[in-house]
This record gives sequence, structure tokens and C-alpha cells, in this order.
Amino acid sequence: MQFDLALPSAIFLIVTASVLLYRKTERTFSTLMGDQKFSTRDAIIIVVVMGLIISTIAFLPGRAVQIGFMAAYSYMLFMFTYLVLKKVHLAVLPPIAFLFCYVYLFSYLAVFNLFVVIFAVIITVYISTFFTWKTVWLFAAILTIMDVIQVYITGFMKQAAIGMIDLKLPVMLILPRFPPGNLIGLGTGDLFLAGLLAIQTAKKLGQKIGVLVAAMTGAAMFIFEVISFNTGFADFFPATLVVVAGWLASLATFHLNSKRKKQGIGIVVVEDYLKY
Repeated sequence: MQFDLALPSAIFLIVTASVLLYRKTERTFSTLMGDQKFSTRDAIIIVVVMGLIISTIAFLPGRAVQIGFMAAYSYMLFMFTYLVLKKVHLAVLPPIAFLFCYVYLFSYLAVFNLFVVIFAVIITVYISTFFTWKTVWLFAAILTIMDVIQVYITGFMKQAAIGMIDLKLPVMLILPRFPPGNLIGLGTGDLFLAGLLAIQTAKKLGQKIGVLVAAMTGAAMFIFEVISFNTGFADFFPATLVVVAGWLASLATFHLNSKRKKQGIGIVVVEDYLKY
């Protein structure tokens, strides 16, 4: 039986890092951003815009996509560093390091993946500030539907992903399987969704449950990979389905454990009462 431990482990570590970093920076971003939150309308618009961007990338010249993403990534690195450190001279260093590595070191998979992880965590931590428990449910549902459409109906997701990887843009975590096998990849957007769901769950139910979401998402990916590797049914799959499945499984686990604890407490109370 074929299986893989590399990608599930990476998902767990990256999502857990997002949860922990959000806890460290939540007060800073909340102070800077105030009480601004996405409405349900905003969540819908964001997904629509993401879908349009993917469709557009599939037809844009490679150079335009490259310049656009390089500018956007550099700006994100600068702004995130500046918001955290409040020092311009330090905030310019990460974009410079990114541009240098892109030109000279992105042929090394480890360096490429390092920036994939950095961008996935930064985007997740920053955007999570604007979500609520209500809007994250709607966002996850609509994003998953959009992902399925772009993979199976339009085919733009695969076309855009291949094009951006050819340009060495850090939009997909690419890992060698363990035990050794072919390379396997997961999009930055899927890592973002997994981190977003874990962070919002941590805010609602506690940090331990956020880490549980990270673990269950990794477990869901492990199960999916086992099925995929041993049946060959999918070489390109909307991974948001796997992410959401892991999230729902973690919520179900939490509620089942909570229910059992309440029942246990009830039994103890009855037994104590009967003693008297």
C-alpha cells in the first residue's frame, strides 16, 4: 500500500504555526485594524474575485503574471513586517531577500517551499483578523464550490497552477513523498483555508481545538492520499474538499468529547446524590 507522511505532516506544522502566530499578533492587528470585519457580502465578493483572478491568470501572458505576483508578494512582506516591527528599515529587508532568492535560489526546492510557507502563514494570520465565526462558514463553503468548478468544469485552476509553477512563483507547496516517491503539491490557497479555519476555531473554542483542526486536516490529507495513490482516481483534485472534511471532523470530535464529558459529570453527580 502506498502512503505519504510528508504532506500531512507539513500541513499540521504550517497550520499549527499559523494558529500560534495569530495568538501572538492578534492584539497588534486588532489594534491597528479596529473592529473591521468581513460581512457575508464581503465573503462572497472575495471568493468571486479569487475565481476571476484564477480565470484571468489562465489567459494572461506569463510576464504580466510574474510581475503582478512579485509586486504583490513584496508588498505583503513589507507591510506585514512593518505592522509587526514598526520599523521601515527592517521592513524592506524581507522583500529584498525574497527578490534575491527568486532570482538566484528558487531552483532549490527547500528555498522555494520556505517562501510558500511564509506567504501562506502571513496571508492567513493577516486575513483572519477580518473574519468572524459566521462569515468563515460561508467563505469556506463558497470557496470550496468555486474550487470544484475551477478544477472540474472550467479547468482554469490546473492551467493557472501549472503556469505559475513554470514561472517559479511560490503558489504551491511541493514536497517529495515519504516514503520516497513522486513529488506532491498543495496550493497556497488550500493552506490558507486550513489555517483560517483553524484560527477561527481556536478563537471560538480555544487554542487546543485549533491545533486539533491542524491535526485532523493533516489526517484527512493522509487518508485522501492513500486512496488516491492506490486507486489513481485523481492527479489534480480540489483540496479544499479535504481541508473542509478535516475541519468538520475536528468539530465533530470536539462536540462528541464535550457531550461525553457532560454525561460523565451527570453520572458523578447522581452517584454522589445516592450516597446521601
